[in-house]
Amino acid sequence: MSQSATLITRRDQMFPTLSPDDVVRMRRFGEAASFAAGERIVRAGDVAPGLIVVVSGKVEVTQDGGGGRHETIVVHGPGSFIGELAQLSERPSLVTAEAIEPVASFVIPSRRLRDLMVQEASLGERVMRALILRRVGLLESGGSGPIIIGRQDNVDMLRLQGFLARSGYPHRVLDSDTDSCARTLIERFHVDRHHLPIVLCPNGNLLLNPGERELARCIGLVKPVDASKLYDVAIVGAGPAGLAAAVYAASEGLSVIVLDCRAFGGQAGASARIENYLGFPTGISGMALMARAYNQAQKFGVEMAIPDEAGHLSIAADDIGQHYRLRTSYDETVHTRTVIVASGARYRRLDMTNLAQFEGSCIHYWATPIEASLCAGQEVALVGAGNSAGQAAVFLASHARTVWLLVRGAGLDASMSRYLVERIKAQPNIKVLTETTVTALDGQEGNLELVRWCSPAGEEAARPIRHLFLFIGADPNTDWLAHSDIALDGKGFIQTGVETGEERHPLETNRSGVFAIGDVRSGSVKRVAAAVGEGAQVVAAVHAYLAREGRQPSAPQWMRMT
Repeated sequence: MSQSATLITRRDQMFPTLSPDDVVRMRRFGEAASFAAGERIVRAGDVAPGLIVVVSGKVEVTQDGGGGRHETIVVHGPGSFIGELAQLSERPSLVTAEAIEPVASFVIPSRRLRDLMVQEASLGERVMRALILRRVGLLESGGSGPIIIGRQDNVDMLRLQGFLARSGYPHRVLDSDTDSCARTLIERFHVDRHHLPIVLCPNGNLLLNPGERELARCIGLVKPVDASKLYDVAIVGAGPAGLAAAVYAASEGLSVIVLDCRAFGGQAGASARIENYLGFPTGISGMALMARAYNQAQKFGVEMAIPDEAGHLSIAADDIGQHYRLRTSYDETVHTRTVIVASGARYRRLDMTNLAQFEGSCIHYWATPIEASLCAGQEVALVGAGNSAGQAAVFLASHARTVWLLVRGAGLDASMSRYLVERIKAQPNIKVLTETTVTALDGQEGNLELVRWCSPAGEEAARPIRHLFLFIGADPNTDWLAHSDIALDGKGFIQTGVETGEERHPLETNRSGVFAIGDVRSGSVKRVAAAVGEGAQVVAAVHAYLAREGRQPSAPQWMRMT
């Protein structure tokens, strides 16, 4: 395993030692616990009891080093605490902790850990920073989490890798063709190579080419929805708008659940670099920005059902009164007083008969380090002229030999931010072709070999390109609302502020108590900052609706105690 750069440069923040006063302040949130020398306190793959603060004794924290070996990450002594982001939301541990000598400690369960974050702001900040940095360290070292085994260029291998990467979840990837450990595991579990890729979960379960939902269940990333609970707000979509609404709603005392069919971050999460978002003068990757929002939402107790896809919205009337009922594609039910639709948009596809056979392995709708590694040193083509296309082109230019940027219009100036236009011009290996359209894709057995396009003069060109990136806009993700009586405009976007004879907030749909924000809303500005702004604004509208209906929000424990 490679050593984490964050562990080297920010060790003191990653593993701070609490002062005696800090320990006293934290103790009221936990319960005393003791462990004998040699006792395993936490095992990777099991849900830890919470954040464990060491009062006396020593604890060794390890991760899998491959080949049955264990690598020591840190040895905790008095004033240290054991845990990382998994303990914030009662998810399985990614590491193993064992007492080296008798240990006296106290355990802060997840719900009380969130109370600590709010009630002890300064101390909570240090703890939260440590938890985040520890997760970053695990991501960098590549020594924890599930192990994916298969051929590096396999479409399902890339799918599983992409899911875990976009979920900010540590994992290891072993190439079944070249890695001796991969071959050993395949032989040990008697896996037919036709069943690859396989995933070995930290709890010991083996999955054969699982779907994202099956994998998420195995590693504890998603838990069953509590059908007996009535939430104040259910948010469909975990992009910038949905996460902003979740943070503001939960921080103001509302009980919140967020659903998304893929991973947190939405389209913004796939942006290689965002440089015009307020407050980040050096820029920030979409994944980093959205991961911060995701962690912030969990800090305030937001429940995440990701991946879980909303399938139908209806009104329910039962013992708990009239409310909304969301059915998911996995046949689960969410009961909620209000609904915020932030389901964003679906990527547009080229209208080509053989497009599907190359999708997932050679046709890409985002550009992350995973895709960049696939096309290192090669020629690639990218279709699009918006900011997302520009960011992707610049990012890929640092990995690919040549990036052919195919623009259907007359130029980039009308649709792309000026700084990106200038940066593209400055990249010698980005070739911009205007008024150009893709005419054909050639290849076999799912492998793209040639891309053909037509120039303004009607001349067709062909290049030996194995990876094509499409950033040609998106359509509203509203098919799931087809039988929900939600008013849509002619293009399928949700209409808000509709005149119905009743007072309506500008972000409220024709159904009272159902709101729409972000890219899915008709007339919205398609920018990250605008989506975040609507996410904050809609929470005031939710409060107003609940007050108007005479419904008291379900305040979380930390608000009831303060």
